Amino acid sequence: MIKICIADSFPVVAHGLQSYFYGNSKFEVIASVRNLESLLHLLNNKSCAILILDIELEGLASIRDVKSLIKDYPETKIVLFTSVSEQMYAPTAIKAGVSAYVPKNTELKDLEHTLIKVAENGVVLSDSVKKAIEFLGKGKKADRLFKKLSTREIEVLRYLNDGKKNKEVAQILGLDEKTISTYKLRLLAKLNVSNLVDLLKKAKDLDVI
Repeated sequence: MIKICIADSFPVVAHGLQSYFYGNSKFEVIASVRNLESLLHLLNNKSCAILILDIELEGLASIRDVKSLIKDYPETKIVLFTSVSEQMYAPTAIKAGVSAYVPKNTELKDLEHTLIKVAENGVVLSDSVKKAIEFLGKGKKADRLFKKLSTREIEVLRYLNDGKKNKEVAQILGLDEKTISTYKLRLLAKLNVSNLVDLLKKAKDLDVI
């Protein structure tokens, strides 16, 4: 039986996953947590084969935190189950070491099949993730401006798109407010725009956010 843990800030998602896997002879949901602090406590005290993790879990500031989880708990495979754009985050997440990247609009039976494959020591790439990775390497130059963006710049961009101010983004990422301003200026330059509205529009057109 595969022991799985769920880390998602939204109770309805966690409950839905628990209900789906309840009584499944192949899986045992041993715990469900809603923030990073609880997740760390869980991983320090229980053995979990697969962690179903939302990149937007409360307290999880960036993909770097996910990379730290992979390093600190190598016995636990991580499957990202999230609504965050595949176009940019999936290739980054796979490179960081996650075992699969599953969009939240995926059918639960497909998530189940992915977990089984991951448990068999495989890294699972959906067709859409494969296309995202292929797009990074083969897209036209005009369509690959976002390839110039760092993971941190993408994170800043995502929070700005959520309507957060520089100070709020700085607090979330544990950075100085001036650093966020610098990132914003870099983003404007790299995407060749002059204001935040155009920056966000172009980022959406490129499916970065």
